[in-house]
Amino acid sequence: MRRIAKFHKVSWEQFLKDWKDSFAGQTEEDIRKIYDTLSLPKRATQGSAGYDFFTPLDIILKPGEMMKVPTGIRAEMENDWVLKLYPRSGLGFKFRLQLNNTVGIIDSDYFYSDNEGHIFIKITNDSREDKTVNVKAGEGFAQGIFLEYGITVDDDATETRNGGFGSTTKR
Repeated sequence: MRRIAKFHKVSWEQFLKDWKDSFAGQTEEDIRKIYDTLSLPKRATQGSAGYDFFTPLDIILKPGEMMKVPTGIRAEMENDWVLKLYPRSGLGFKFRLQLNNTVGIIDSDYFYSDNEGHIFIKITNDSREDKTVNVKAGEGFAQGIFLEYGITVDDDATETRNGGFGSTTKR
């Protein structure tokens, strides 16, 4: 198995800024406690393809509700690799928990963006059975899988990224 990536926490300053943007009204002291307990993604078993992302807060979502979660995590990876994000299989099966963009794509150059490549995961409880999603802080709620990719023989992309959602389509 090739070792092609490493997870890091974003800086305290970046996490504080992004957390306040997602969840207003918390004190810096409370946010610092959350930051200090962040866990890097891990595989559950040696045969697992996915790295579990752990929620930094309790998630309670009634059917139709959504939440944008700043994970505090960034992924450094080799070029020609991508990190794809999905909901944890059990949460998707039991509650129809979905990522709002269906599959998250974390490109290798995102690590170097001004926001430090901070990975956000926006989820929706799409339950059709009136089920409420409850995930405790520190539990896995999403999973990431690293995949190698190729490009066309006539590819001429030379631009560099600086930003997250939609940053590669801005001209």
